[in-house]
Amino acid sequence: MTTVTDAAPAAQAPRLNLPTKVLYGMGGAASAIKQRGLATFLLIFYNQVIGLPPQMVSTAIMFALIFDAVVDPLVGQISDNFRSRWGRRHPFMYVAALPVAVAFFMIWNPPEGWEQAQIFAYMLVCLLVIRLFDTFFELPSAALAPELAKDYNERTNLISLRYFFSVAGGLGMTLLAYQVFLRETPDGGGGVLSRDGYFAYALFASFLIFVVILASTAGTHKQIPYLRQPPARKVTFKGMMREVAHTLNNRAFVALTISGMFMSISLGVKGGLELYFFIYFWELTQTQLSLLTVAGVIASFIGVSLAPKVAAKMGKRNGAITMFAGAVVALLGPIALRLVGVMPANGTDLLFWILFVDVIANGAMAMMTGVMLASMIADVVEDSEVKTGRRSEGLLFSADNLFKKVVSGLGVFVSGALLAFIAFPQNARRGEVDPEVLRNMALIYLPTLLFFYAIAIGCLFLFNIDKEKHEENLRKLDEAALKASTTEAEGETGTPAALGPAGPETPPTRLG
Repeated sequence: MTTVTDAAPAAQAPRLNLPTKVLYGMGGAASAIKQRGLATFLLIFYNQVIGLPPQMVSTAIMFALIFDAVVDPLVGQISDNFRSRWGRRHPFMYVAALPVAVAFFMIWNPPEGWEQAQIFAYMLVCLLVIRLFDTFFELPSAALAPELAKDYNERTNLISLRYFFSVAGGLGMTLLAYQVFLRETPDGGGGVLSRDGYFAYALFASFLIFVVILASTAGTHKQIPYLRQPPARKVTFKGMMREVAHTLNNRAFVALTISGMFMSISLGVKGGLELYFFIYFWELTQTQLSLLTVAGVIASFIGVSLAPKVAAKMGKRNGAITMFAGAVVALLGPIALRLVGVMPANGTDLLFWILFVDVIANGAMAMMTGVMLASMIADVVEDSEVKTGRRSEGLLFSADNLFKKVVSGLGVFVSGALLAFIAFPQNARRGEVDPEVLRNMALIYLPTLLFFYAIAIGCLFLFNIDKEKHEENLRKLDEAALKASTTEAEGETGTPAALGPAGPETPPTRLG
């Protein structure tokens, strides 16, 4: 038997000041440094540097993503209902800092002389630890956004700031990798295909992850008194599963989730093969790769600046659809043009600057899409609360991540299988790969991504929460909270209660 009561409403929070917004947004950099490093370098490091077959590497990544996907909703549901003097979210965030930093350092420093099976197991264990404790930070931190910013447009601004730090942190660390830690020497040595620089890269990145997690968590610590506290209640496993199903049975959420699943499959394939395309298909030097990373930072500035404006003018759904379609064209266009013989030859300045501009266009539109999709998920929180009477940010964000991560693992697995299918050579060098192998890679890559991206965009048309509906949801929740507070006071005193903001200890009441 489940006793259902709503989370206690918090005291009226003061308007967020700039330092708090910046420290909250900074948290996005920690997960981005980790994610960008794994997505960019892990497959090529363990395949071309350590010597594992690509299928083994991609299989380990897929297992880790599936594990992460299973853990996410558990952490989300637990943090939604966790009670402590530090609130629902912050204890998990503090705990995450050290384990995720240590595991990230270890994954780039596998023991030498081990057999392939041992290296595979080592990499998998490191990945599982990274994924678990990154979830302990990223999921509760992301779930704070709907409470920190309730206004329809202010919420987009706050998420834009977090996305900026996410992209700038991930790309900034990648730039340091190319230019400092994994820099090529004048004689062609070093670089991403040499093990020598990965120790310093891992040490510095791990230190940044640790510091950023603690700084971001501490920066929002003073908001704890104004955040919702869950009710004290007993719930059976069956009752919890019923609550989960009820919460996730939301049209807007289902539309976003299905869209995100198909998008994540493509992102898994793209992430696994991106560096292969840059190094072998376009034959870019590491200096040029560094400049493309700068282009990505420029794109992030443009994206976070324009995302709130586009969302306010077009609405989040229509803005996301438009930017998503543009980003897909920018991503796949140059490869398609090369296949039909239109792009300039490799090694020319014209080719590089076309790719530079294209990376800015793709990155800016992808950034705007990501900001608006995250803000749309946040808008589902109040819509779900109106219908269920429960505040379930952690569950909604984690469930969204669950489906994305399961299928993105499939995408990473596909990228490794694709390399094996086309017989991509081991210890390959730039400019020496058979052109037919590279052409086959592109011919499989293009239609696969186009198909899944098209479905992802189509699903967004089913999202049905606009600004008017969001404001109506907020109004209903305020009225329900006021009515519950008044009824409670009348029951205790026999007279109507004074109107005003409910404090943290207000008895919880089910809404809806």
